[in-house]
Amino acid sequence: MKINQPAAHLDHLLRQTRFHHAQLSAMADVKANMLLTMSSVVITLATPHLFKPTFKWPLLILITFCLVTAGLAAYAVMPKLPLSPRAQPHPDVRNPKFNLLFFGDFTRLDYEEFKAAMEEIMNDPSRTYEAQVREVYTLGVFLVTRKYRFLRLAYLSFIAGLFTSFVTMLFSGALR
Repeated sequence: MKINQPAAHLDHLLRQTRFHHAQLSAMADVKANMLLTMSSVVITLATPHLFKPTFKWPLLILITFCLVTAGLAAYAVMPKLPLSPRAQPHPDVRNPKFNLLFFGDFTRLDYEEFKAAMEEIMNDPSRTYEAQVREVYTLGVFLVTRKYRFLRLAYLSFIAGLFTSFVTMLFSGALR
């Protein structure tokens, strides 16, 4: 990556984009928390009525979909880091997939390696911008492939559960 002229407008662009990504991540966390809460409340309210013959199947379907929703919502906000960062192979700082600004990558380095890599990047404006652009890209890919994908599935599961249990209730005659 070649930056012809480092300037404040480029810094502002990257800072604003990273801030926007952080806001999107926080919004996803709030939405997942809402889905977890709604699913838990529905499960709590539905469980005592599960053994009533007229409501058995609709509530069983609703509870099942709520459990799936809770699982997907929890997975969406679960940190995507290995259980033991030291068990990972030693990272190659020169690898294009290595993100020196992401804690999940740089914590696998010892401090001296991290400091040397940061010093090298900070002394070259083009590489500094490249590291920031990589950070923006990595955050965006993470949001799309991990958080928002599973959040969407959780919403679809919750809506499908409500709809399916209502239809089941209609056809089972529970509303008569």
